[in-house]
Amino acid sequence: MENIIVVQDVSKSFGKKTVLDHIDLIVPRGCVFGLMGKNGAGKTTLIKSLLGLVKPTAGRIDLLGENPWTLSDRAKEQIGYTPQSDQLYSWLTVGQLLNYTASFYRNWNSKLVDKLLNDWDVDPQDRVGLLSEGQMQKVAIILALGHEPQLLIFDEPVASLDPMARRQFLKTILEIVSDRDCTIFFSSHITPDLERVTDQVAILNKGKVDFTGGLDVLKDTVKRLRIDAANTLPADLNIAGSLSCEINERTAIITVREFNDALIHDLTNRLQAKITVENLNLEEIFLELNA
Repeated sequence: MENIIVVQDVSKSFGKKTVLDHIDLIVPRGCVFGLMGKNGAGKTTLIKSLLGLVKPTAGRIDLLGENPWTLSDRAKEQIGYTPQSDQLYSWLTVGQLLNYTASFYRNWNSKLVDKLLNDWDVDPQDRVGLLSEGQMQKVAIILALGHEPQLLIFDEPVASLDPMARRQFLKTILEIVSDRDCTIFFSSHITPDLERVTDQVAILNKGKVDFTGGLDVLKDTVKRLRIDAANTLPADLNIAGSLSCEINERTAIITVREFNDALIHDLTNRLQAKITVENLNLEEIFLELNA
């Protein structure tokens, strides 16, 4: 099974509101896949659809080769999930909660759990209900990692973590991927974190997929062009795939999403101009695509 998640023409509506609109998505095995989108773009609904927590209105999803709505026990054992907000058993200690969760799995890596508790400064004697939001999120992540699943799905896993804890989390993610055959799918609005660890990304915009594919492909196709022309530029440069355009007499700054060498050749000749190409980071690309 090369693809661990396959989403085909999936839509989801709540009443008259369409949240997912004909989504197509493929997540290859062994990759770190980042899901991006503004608030309300449909990220959490898509994740819940992948897990069988929400039933799509139309379309098909394969998760580990099965329908999420009827996942077998075997498949469920291979999934680790951390929701955006988790209601843990507040009356238990962290250690008791971990032991309780471990009892549901045939495979539980106690050494890994103990290491994460130590690395992330979580005391197993602390009562869950008294933990800070950041500590609670750490525990939720450890619960998802303890049984060493094939597929990890995180919905905004670092939203409540401080910069040091976020760095430790990302380091752990990279170690997991390098050590074993694991696929990680996570959404985050913190684009530098996504850029640091993902090799595949999808961008949701108003319930539709605006881009899906390799992060390197996205960076190769979305570029900023600085134009210096000998003469005053026209008010409309008529550039295919233009995302934004700022013209000031003989200079212009343009961001395009269909960058290629032919475009530079055309602009250079048509405008009698010098073209400087600038690379954009993931946050800049995301802002341009969602402007």
